Amino acid sequence: MKVLFAAPEDAWGGILHRFRTCLPDVTFTARGLNPSSLTGYDVVIPTMSRIDADLLQTADRLQLIQQIGAGLEGVDLDAAKAKGIAVANVPTDVSGNADSVAEMVIYFMLALMRRTAEHAEQRQKKQLGVPVGRSLMGATVGIVGFGAIGQAVSRRLSGFGVRQMAIKREPAAVLTSEFGLDWLGSLAELPHLLEQSDLVLLTLPDTDQTHHLFNAGRFRQMKPGSYLINVGRGGLVEREALQTALVDGHLAGAALDVFWQEPPDPNDPIFALNVLTSPHVSGLSDRSVEGIMQGAADNIQRLMAGEVLLHRRV
Repeated sequence: MKVLFAAPEDAWGGILHRFRTCLPDVTFTARGLNPSSLTGYDVVIPTMSRIDADLLQTADRLQLIQQIGAGLEGVDLDAAKAKGIAVANVPTDVSGNADSVAEMVIYFMLALMRRTAEHAEQRQKKQLGVPVGRSLMGATVGIVGFGAIGQAVSRRLSGFGVRQMAIKREPAAVLTSEFGLDWLGSLAELPHLLEQSDLVLLTLPDTDQTHHLFNAGRFRQMKPGSYLINVGRGGLVEREALQTALVDGHLAGAALDVFWQEPPDPNDPIFALNVLTSPHVSGLSDRSVEGIMQGAADNIQRLMAGEVLLHRRV
């Protein structure tokens, strides 16, 4: 069994080494992002690489596209189905990924509200007592995307004394009471959430419906002085519109784990503004990396044994 790991050798916290230890009889090869050929491989782990129809034409023996994590936006599911290639992922609520992302979100919220980016500068100036931050208690948090990650964040927010609003593709009244939400609506009702939220959290996938959902018009709908946190996908946010909203002060700041291009240009002027970043690692912790690896490795073992695959999408 030959598996292509479509990322650098040391990507994702050294997860490839874990795969090799867990599956010693399987040959794993790392080819970097966006490989040019799938010839000779039984399984491909796409990570952040695009697996499109043209690339799939090079597959001569591919049986499975197994994602580590949940994101399959870069995989042409119709093309895979047409070639009889199975596609599976590891859902965020199974691997521990959602919990890891939720922890990072809480950090982002506190760091933005308490202005921690300014603390080192004040220390260097030998100034005490500044800056004066804002309390998370009493704030309104709008969660755009109330799936596994949004719900994991909501659980952690329950002890902070915040008001919670959320958007879900198909709102269910039972979720409002289960998570203590003040309001739950559909994507069509997004402006209602934006005009009231002090912090807006994005956990959505990047689809035709959500690509550049946050553009100049959408930022104008947000409450003046509010913050944006994106741990979903970089394509949700129009970069130029975000920069404008930050420069003119309509947004007080932003926190980004995902970007319009990945990796982003380190010299991009937007990073000189009040923008906190993490290098697409919000879902990566010791716990989640182990859970993701085990979920993917289990399916590779199932494929070798001729057993039914778990979390199959095609």
